[in-house]
Amino acid sequence: MTERQPLRGLYAITPPGLTASGDLAVVAAALRGGAAFLQYRDKDADAASRLAVARALRRLCHQFGARLLINDDLALALAVAADGVHLGAGDGDLHAARQALPTGCLLGASCYGDFARARTAVAAGADYVAFGSVSPSTTKPLAPAAALSLFAHCRAELGVPSCAIGGITIGNAPAVLAAGADMLAVISDLFAAADVEARAAAYQSLFEDKRREFTQPATV
Repeated sequence: MTERQPLRGLYAITPPGLTASGDLAVVAAALRGGAAFLQYRDKDADAASRLAVARALRRLCHQFGARLLINDDLALALAVAADGVHLGAGDGDLHAARQALPTGCLLGASCYGDFARARTAVAAGADYVAFGSVSPSTTKPLAPAAALSLFAHCRAELGVPSCAIGGITIGNAPAVLAAGADMLAVISDLFAAADVEARAAAYQSLFEDKRREFTQPATV
């Protein structure tokens, strides 16, 4: 396990087609730029390939001090000693996952635009909840919209960090953070950038700007 840090920052989700024998430089660039979390998502590769890639990503995350989460596969997360697992609807029982994960591992839950689902997820032991799609998404173009008001509602009622996903760009990210999101899950706008490291650093700087905004002393 990596050292526990607040659940806050850029949450990079891997682009499709990664292989353990291929060039993982694009992922390394995102981590070098400051991504705090990396979620490995691949629903098409076979089990052996997924295991090999997850192990390679685990080593990269250790190198850069980031946390690795596995999408929708508790067994794989346990096999590679990942920092956690993220489950969507129908991808496994949250309570059972919470019981199976070692102490300190993260459990995330996709809640779409459904606050009742978020409430249930937290009751089952989720460490954070994800709402989306906050903007039209090229990855999931048919995903229903999630209102930005969900993030403030989550903070006020549930008291757990929230992650925004879906159509996030460096241009609309400030508004999503202002609405109360703690993490920004990004795929296309990060990994399709001409300079992935610089784009990751730009996202991380938004979190630093937000932190300074809250810590600056009030003027009179």
